[in-house]
Amino acid sequence: MARYTGAVCRMCRREGQKLFLKGERCYSDKCSFVSRGYAPGQHGQSRKKVSEYGIQLREKQKARRFYGVLESQFAKYFDMAEKKQGMTGPNLLIICESRLDNVVYRMGLAGSRAEARQLVVHGHYTVNGKKVNVPSYLVKEGDVVAVCDKSRSSDKIKAVVEANGSRPVPMWLEMDQDKLAAKIARMPSREDIDLDVQENLIVEYYSR
Repeated sequence: MARYTGAVCRMCRREGQKLFLKGERCYSDKCSFVSRGYAPGQHGQSRKKVSEYGIQLREKQKARRFYGVLESQFAKYFDMAEKKQGMTGPNLLIICESRLDNVVYRMGLAGSRAEARQLVVHGHYTVNGKKVNVPSYLVKEGDVVAVCDKSRSSDKIKAVVEANGSRPVPMWLEMDQDKLAAKIARMPSREDIDLDVQENLIVEYYSR
């Protein structure tokens, strides 16, 4: 399974905004974006004229990194979004939002999407009662995502729930804190997604 292994904080600095990729650290003064809110590299603080293509690329990279998705997978999601009814841009974000690792994060059962991805791979969650260890699994309306019975007593899961239990759960999820489970009450809309990105520029990027 391919994944990014470089410095995570450099991504936020490159995109010029916090992407909240490291959980609690992103909310503290230890966040490198707070002290170095400029692009990484030798010429990071210099102002450069950005082309139209460059602007489109940055929006695409921002969304891709926000969800922790590699380029090939993101391009696949774009193809799926084009074939769906409705606007391609919002469709793309809704598909990314439907990933199992993102749903686990939105439920407050992981400190970051990277941690959610790892926990999913280790088999800590079920979908409709069946264990699923594929982070890119796309949930649908009516699905129930829950912590496995065996994992409920895990020290790791207990610590994660305690650390993230106060995080607001989006309206499209019906969360049961006692059962550590959530039902997909409806699919998310663009208004439910807290990502500051111009998805129309992503559509323009792939439509070149």
